[in-house]
Amino acid sequence: MPNPFFKFKKFVVCHDKCAMKVGTDAVLLGAWADVSRAKNVLDIGTGTGVIALMAAQRCDAEILAVDIDRDAALQARQNADESPWGGRMTVACQDVKAMPAEYDGRFDVILSNPPYFVEKVKCPETKRNTARHTDELDFPSLLEAASRLLSDDGAFSVVLPAGAAADFISLAVRRKLWLKRQTWVSHRAGMSPKRVLMSFVKHAVPETEVGRLAIEASPKVYTPEFVELVKDYYLFVTS
Repeated sequence: MPNPFFKFKKFVVCHDKCAMKVGTDAVLLGAWADVSRAKNVLDIGTGTGVIALMAAQRCDAEILAVDIDRDAALQARQNADESPWGGRMTVACQDVKAMPAEYDGRFDVILSNPPYFVEKVKCPETKRNTARHTDELDFPSLLEAASRLLSDDGAFSVVLPAGAAADFISLAVRRKLWLKRQTWVSHRAGMSPKRVLMSFVKHAVPETEVGRLAIEASPKVYTPEFVELVKDYYLFVTS
């Protein structure tokens, strides 16, 4: 039986009620996104709440985490309450496409590990489909919501499959969101990237900051760059 929780250095994430468990994609985004000057953070499709919790550990912002799945929202709320930062974290069962107008332009940091599987064959579990596929929140809808909710000086950061980057960037530009920062992620040094971390802003940038990150140097040997990124979170990583 899978472990019903994942223990980080400063908090624990229970994920037994969530369709999607704690995974590397979420941890990469939670550690990579710049929240240093954040005052109001939005985590779209929070799931277990892990990205919101990672942001809370690194900043003093008020954090709103939303998910369309009620069980996920309840579990994220539980995880927030049992963390050191529950007092400034709000969790809501909310469709981000229907966020009230009072939230327009409020968030200086928006984070999302969105659903991205678009293949025709889906798994039989409805909740897992909602978490993994783009039917409920496709890329245009996500970008429309991010553009509306993001402050003029804010940044919207996502983690996606590497192959989805070009389409996502093109869709973002149509909504006046420009790529400021991008990191290609490969599982092992020398391998092609499988994921990409991207951060968008509302003003044109002269040049995108592009980087690369390999998780492993060799089997089960982490690269110094990966260790530096996640050292404040993973128990099995020491600096």
